[in-house]
Amino acid sequence: MNFSQGRCGVIFDMDGVLVDSYRPHFESWHRSARQWGLEMTEEQFRSTFGMTSREIVVALWGDRLPQKDVPAFDELKEHEYRRIILQDFPAMPGAKELIVSLHQAGFKLAVGSSGPPENVKLVLECLGAVDLFEATVSGAEVKHGKPDPEVFLKAAGKLELAPGECLVIEDAVPGVSAALAAGMAVAAVTGTATRDQLARANMVVDSLKELTPAIVGELIRSGSRR
Repeated sequence: MNFSQGRCGVIFDMDGVLVDSYRPHFESWHRSARQWGLEMTEEQFRSTFGMTSREIVVALWGDRLPQKDVPAFDELKEHEYRRIILQDFPAMPGAKELIVSLHQAGFKLAVGSSGPPENVKLVLECLGAVDLFEATVSGAEVKHGKPDPEVFLKAAGKLELAPGECLVIEDAVPGVSAALAAGMAVAAVTGTATRDQLARANMVVDSLKELTPAIVGELIRSGSRR
């Protein structure tokens, strides 16, 4: 497999990797649910990581919410989320620096997220990194959320790379499972989950600041030999 410059890719998950979105997402779900006479606990919220928002609505309230109301609920929740993060954008420490260093080193970059395209666009704009990414795949482009590997396989396809030429950066267990199922190496950052919970990843770090282009390249090469 060719690992020359430009033949390796890095696919970033968005929530918990590029943006510290735990609280904004929970608050937006909580507020939106109350407007529909529903409740979301933090335990329920944590159980939905990796799912698209519409999958979450159906999974938690499908027996109480008419199917025709799901799109409106979904739109309300995501609008509230974007309103919250625009007030004080919570970039993950080291995210912009890692993106820039990987781009300068010749890696192809993509986002593979279960979130809607509007969220992906907003996060990249707030990071000032829109032009550094060659591809994005959002929840609107996949039929199945994580741990299904669809989102990462589509991202690799857009980068015109084989799965073995890519590294995924994730923060959640379903995302790690999705990356491995796609045949990709994966680096996991703690925060959403613990080191023990993320132990299946090729590498676990406590901060994106621990990753460098050299480390990423070696993870891809070693992952391809497994």
